[in-house]
Amino acid sequence: MKGEKKPLLPLALSGAGSGGLYLLLFLFEEEVLRATTRTDGLAWLLPVAMAFVFSLVHGAFTGYFWETLGIRGKPQGKGKR
Repeated sequence: MKGEKKPLLPLALSGAGSGGLYLLLFLFEEEVLRATTRTDGLAWLLPVAMAFVFSLVHGAFTGYFWETLGIRGKPQGKGKR
């Protein structure tokens, strides 16, 4: 692990993206609530899509965060459980 390049730029960009999404959610709380509680047509897709986007962006940030700290999961060998 020593000497490996740390993903600081992707960490900063994904962190800014994640923070930006939460900021937008906070700033437009009423509009988001109004849009996600509709019951007509395909309105049910909006909360699902929002959850998916939040999950992807925040998950990327979390992955880069742990990688920057040098913490990684234990590699799994073939056939081991």
